[in-house]
Amino acid sequence: METNRKDALNSPLLQHRDDVVVAINEKTRTLVFKVVGITCASCVASIESALGGIEGVQSVMVSVLQGRAVVKYVPEIISAKRIKEAVEDTGFEVADFPEQDNAMCRVKIKGMACTSCSESVERALRMVNGIKKAVVGLALGEAKIHFDPNITDTNHIIQAIEEDAGFGAELISSGNDLSKLYLKLGGITSSDDFTIIQRSLESLEGVNHIEVDPGQQIVIISYEPNVVGPRSLIQCIQEAGDGSNTYQATLYTPPREGEMERQQEILMYRNQFLWSCLFSVPIFVSSMVLPMLPPSGDWLEYKVFNMLNIGMLLRWILCTPVQFVIGKRFYAGSYNALKRKSANMDVLVALGNLISETEIDTKLIEKNDILKIVPGAKIPVDGLVIDGQCHVNESMITGEALPVSKGPGDKVIGGTVNENGYIRVKATHVGSETTLSQIVELVEAAQLAKAPVQKLADQIAKVFVPIVVLAAFLTWLGWFIPGETGLYPRSWIPTSMDAFEFALEFAISVLVIACPCALGLATPTAVMVATGKGASLGVLIKGGNALQNAHKIKTIVFDKTGTLTVGKPAVVSFQLFSVISQEEFCGMTIAAEINSEHPIAKAVVEHARLLRQKHGFENDQLTEVKDFKVHPGAGVSGKIGEKAILVGNRRLMQMFNVPIGVEVDTYVSENEHLARTCVLVAVEEIIAGGFAVTDPVKPEASLVISYLRSMHISSVMVTGDNWATATAIGSQVGIDKVFAETDPLGKADKIKELQLQGASVAMVGDGINDSPALVAADVGMAIGAGTDVAIEAADIVLMKSNLEDVVTAIDLSRKTMSRIRLNYMWALGYNILGVPVAAGVLYPLIGIRLPPWLASACMAASSVSVVCSSLLLQYYNKPLHAK
Repeated sequence: METNRKDALNSPLLQHRDDVVVAINEKTRTLVFKVVGITCASCVASIESALGGIEGVQSVMVSVLQGRAVVKYVPEIISAKRIKEAVEDTGFEVADFPEQDNAMCRVKIKGMACTSCSESVERALRMVNGIKKAVVGLALGEAKIHFDPNITDTNHIIQAIEEDAGFGAELISSGNDLSKLYLKLGGITSSDDFTIIQRSLESLEGVNHIEVDPGQQIVIISYEPNVVGPRSLIQCIQEAGDGSNTYQATLYTPPREGEMERQQEILMYRNQFLWSCLFSVPIFVSSMVLPMLPPSGDWLEYKVFNMLNIGMLLRWILCTPVQFVIGKRFYAGSYNALKRKSANMDVLVALGNLISETEIDTKLIEKNDILKIVPGAKIPVDGLVIDGQCHVNESMITGEALPVSKGPGDKVIGGTVNENGYIRVKATHVGSETTLSQIVELVEAAQLAKAPVQKLADQIAKVFVPIVVLAAFLTWLGWFIPGETGLYPRSWIPTSMDAFEFALEFAISVLVIACPCALGLATPTAVMVATGKGASLGVLIKGGNALQNAHKIKTIVFDKTGTLTVGKPAVVSFQLFSVISQEEFCGMTIAAEINSEHPIAKAVVEHARLLRQKHGFENDQLTEVKDFKVHPGAGVSGKIGEKAILVGNRRLMQMFNVPIGVEVDTYVSENEHLARTCVLVAVEEIIAGGFAVTDPVKPEASLVISYLRSMHISSVMVTGDNWATATAIGSQVGIDKVFAETDPLGKADKIKELQLQGASVAMVGDGINDSPALVAADVGMAIGAGTDVAIEAADIVLMKSNLEDVVTAIDLSRKTMSRIRLNYMWALGYNILGVPVAAGVLYPLIGIRLPPWLASACMAASSVSVVCSSLLLQYYNKPLHAK
């Protein structure tokens, strides 16, 4: 490969073959980073000359204004680290350098039947140099692999699975596939047109890799979504032509390989079943039915050669294609398993076989596009409403059927439906960055991940097959030797058999019935169903580890702001203290407070407006405030007309010598005792009224705490707020154990203290300051409306931001673990009961034995029963519905 590299670079970019996909440039990657200290064109020239002379660097662009460098390079020739070092050698500092030594791909694995199979694939992958992590999911039939692209690639990974593990493998997706565009080309008249289009696309910043299918005239482009978008790529192709020849490019949707492959697999198994029936039914009739219907079956006893009769010859002819054509995959699987010094189900089966508005495609949407969403339309991406009003059905994401009102400034989620009204939305997250895509990715990752309880099945599976083979051999000895020595009556042996065949049937039945499939399916099927069901209820569980740990929770630590409370100040009490009318009072309050950006001021304005609307005062025209002043930590002051107005706390009133009467003092004291902030409004040095503001407790909070107590789970509140507020909120929701004035690291320390007391602890939070505690806890639960950092740090995400889902997550975990234990009990109990019966322990007593064909049916039934048991989790219902 190395000696031919230059020749390969000098070879024609387009090979004239219509039956294959041809790469028109080497696999490249784009590196974007900041360079600190660029001041002039001379700096740019020195960096570009330093990098341009390095082999493997295809292009270098450095911007003086942005202080950013864009380097296109071939990772097989040069590493990103070497590029960084080359820039630093010129005397400049590199910042915001992306991590380039970690890539991810997903591979479809064909032929896995049990836990031993997935373990074998994992072992083969771990032996490949450059692979950092490999997780194989038996239920999905997929592997998720993290690797260093500078050391290995997807081709080597697939080769390792096929050659070392002995399973079929096909690439589903890689990291680059998340930003891959398929375009159908038009206006192509010759192979030169592909060269023109290729050169035009390569000139665009952010284009990584280009492939074309000359036969179908399709181009596949891998690109950096933060640098270039699909519309720019299409426009580039259209502008590549000259006056005599114009090119067209339209979106092309490739066939869904996974779905097509699944249909082909179903068709293959159906055909194999039908062919098996074609040969097996005559075998059954000739061996079981006709001999019992003399004289119609007498012809089967005619001798062909020595002891070989027509019946035996017919059965041999019919069995051969079933064994060695249709059943070939079992022999191939067992050979590969034995070659890598392991044993799986195939070994047992093989041994028993010894018997302008411009309407565009959603894929073309880019960040910051303005989208018009009409009534009944599905919102294609996450975004921000900039104009219009509507109601959006978000049940697909939150599980709540009640439409949510949306207006300017509100966020909308891709995949939800606009039920009525017209809105314009600014796209903020597209493609794989949307909430729906991340949910799908999280659920798939959770279904691939193994729960710790799966380790038990893995350990059993490692020794299961050898033990079964040994048990089958001992069974054969146990029946053959006594049969030959006459220790049991000769009448026990059917007339068509001798002692050897009689003993061999018992041994084969043991091999076939003792299948580890049910054991291997017990955990992954339950985890798969549970995580999917949780997602449909708005509870995203990040893997089997989180699912298992949640059922052991004995203590839950709640953050206060945004978790137990709404997280936004609101007026909870209002009172007038003078004869001023409510309309005038609210109007003057709004006029004064609307100029303040303080959250409490906004809450007062919102409540005052609601009071005006409630009493029919729709006119919102306000008099301008003169001499407006902000008094930090106290409030605001100004003049409305000729009247002086003060809006603020007790301190502001004292600053302006406004007398506070007994009634006002009592109102303020009562609310301060409840940890509320009192906003007083004085007109002409007389207190006219007041508002009590607080961060209100979520309506379901007290019910959730009470229900958790009934589940024998204690609740603790840890907050950075003051003790008075924390104590008041704690008593309101029913939490006795409260820790206040705690910094982020202090929250994590509290978690560790509780863990040292022997409790399994969960943390529920929403902010960046909760992230250390979420990581420290046995199970971290993040409120869906919280920060991205908190959501990333958590093990479980409560998408609806509803505390009921804390109960749902724990209860679903308990139900799932109970189902897994039931599956294990059934799978193990089945083998414990089935193997002795197959070995013939009942035959001497009541004459019952399991022939191999019946043992194989029982084997399949065990796996089906475990899968059906796991599927029952689909009917799980939330235990708590707060109203």
